[in-house]
Amino acid sequence: MSSRLEAEHLYKVFGRRPDDAVERLRQGADREELRADGTTAAVVDASFTVEPGQIFVVMGLSGSGKSTLLRMLNGLLEPTAGQVRFDGQDLTALADRELRAVRARKISMVFQHFALFPHRSVLENAAYGLAVQGVPRAEREQRAGEALALCGLAGWEKSWPDELSGGMQQRVGLARALATDADLLLMDESFSALDPLIRRDMQDQLLQLQQTLKKTIVFITHDLNEAMRLGDRIAVMRDGRIVQTGTAEDILLRPANDYVASFIQDVDRTRVLTASAVMDTDVRGDEADCGCESDCEAATPDTPFTELCAISARTGHPVAVLDAREKLVGVVPAQRLVAFLGNEEAAHA
Repeated sequence: MSSRLEAEHLYKVFGRRPDDAVERLRQGADREELRADGTTAAVVDASFTVEPGQIFVVMGLSGSGKSTLLRMLNGLLEPTAGQVRFDGQDLTALADRELRAVRARKISMVFQHFALFPHRSVLENAAYGLAVQGVPRAEREQRAGEALALCGLAGWEKSWPDELSGGMQQRVGLARALATDADLLLMDESFSALDPLIRRDMQDQLLQLQQTLKKTIVFITHDLNEAMRLGDRIAVMRDGRIVQTGTAEDILLRPANDYVASFIQDVDRTRVLTASAVMDTDVRGDEADCGCESDCEAATPDTPFTELCAISARTGHPVAVLDAREKLVGVVPAQRLVAFLGNEEAAHA
């Protein structure tokens, strides 16, 4: 089972007297004040926890600090202040040799631009991390072949990277990360260089793999729709700070500030919302009248919004929402669906 990742009050400052800059930030200075002194605060007081088996998405525009944050998680960048703990181990306290050992065995990274070796075959690329670990050739080729098959590349083992499409090359990069059987995957804008249709295919691939492998994943993106689709939880970054952390529904329905609200205004909420977000919970168990018979079509709290609309159209009355024990926990009137499609304020009326 994958292990918990914890980041606690992380800072990364570039420039003169970084420790002094951290203290100024703690006392309320902003990034612009530091920049006037030739200092750049790339990450400011970032704290979060990623539970085992969770996809945690860090989302932000260019320059928000998300990639710098990711590189502190595996020690490619040393934090100016703060701690990173994984599997109960303080990574920021490790010597360089110990940290390299952790990166080789417990943490894998999938880059934006594939990072494949052109002079190595697909199989050799997928086995590279195992070669670094010193795994015998026969074993590493077997494990790499299994990882390639998981990523839909069985039969391509002897091919060269330039014979593959961009999407296939990224699958090789993902297979290389999976072959090491690392508990933690760090993915830095891993799909952003791909065409939209291929990008969606890779998102599907990741979600399918995660159902089986249940890795702990930190995924960096600037694409809000990608974040909403992939993330069990999402952190929104701005100017080096995490300004909101929550589920996709939390962020979509309860933005923490005007910046987050403006960020989400163009999101297709039908792809994100479920019955739990839109149902009217002012009901009294089995006594609530949703207008249906005992054998009528019902929803669960996890039923997607689009499926709710279809059920509502078929039944012609408010949709009952039942929990795992088939107890009524809410109802969704048709007008509530319309309200969430159009005016969020009306939806909460």
